[in-house]
Amino acid sequence: MTDAAQDAPQPWDATQDYYKGPVVMRRSKVPDSTTDQRLLDSRGPADWVHTDPWRVMRIQSEFVEGFGALAELGPAVSVFGSARTKADDPTYALGERVGAALVHAGYAVITGGGPGAMEAANKGACGAGGTSVGLGIELPFETGLNEYVDLGVNFRYFFARKTMFVKYAQGFIVLPGGFGTLDELFEAITLVQTQKVTSFPIVLMGTTYWQGLIDWLKSAALGAGTISAKDLDLITLTDDVDEAVGTILAADRGREVDAPEGSGTHAE
Repeated sequence: MTDAAQDAPQPWDATQDYYKGPVVMRRSKVPDSTTDQRLLDSRGPADWVHTDPWRVMRIQSEFVEGFGALAELGPAVSVFGSARTKADDPTYALGERVGAALVHAGYAVITGGGPGAMEAANKGACGAGGTSVGLGIELPFETGLNEYVDLGVNFRYFFARKTMFVKYAQGFIVLPGGFGTLDELFEAITLVQTQKVTSFPIVLMGTTYWQGLIDWLKSAALGAGTISAKDLDLITLTDDVDEAVGTILAADRGREVDAPEGSGTHAE
């Protein structure tokens, strides 16, 4: 089998649970497309247009459920990484150390709730006695939340889920990952760059994996003038777990110093 064939989404295994928001489906009840796909795919008859106002209610409910579940979470950090990371990969062990270190520093750990690097961070947080959060997404090739998630919310829409990753986190730690990880990374960088969020540290862990991306940003993007030199300062690149967590803590301290009196910032 070629690499491309291995990487392609596989047909849904009817023996696995399929999650559609809070609903679990099995066997013949598993749908052949996802909610996001039906929203974004414009092919087919035009009568779907008349159902969009009702989709707004479903979207609203996802935000309400997410806000309600996470409102009292306290200080937290979102950890991203590939769902394809194997348990014997050094990145998996790194994810466990990151999850445990964040808990010891006083943070809950938020991931996408899936397998691989996400599972590793949840496992580390769970083993350290902290709060392990998973924000799942309805996908045709995902198998639900990993076993180390203490508090889980399943989403139909990526944009609702991504809002929760940012709203309830003090920063991002990003392990090696693919398109989904890159999407979350660059959205976070854009939000900080445009000051939609402030004092929000972004840490890339794995210098060997990420250095090529940083070099490209410096040579191509900065060289072409499409980003500025200070934009690169928004990213911390390291292999050291203590440095990664220390970057989050330092930003938290700065946030507390800069905050107006009585603003209710998070304590360490």
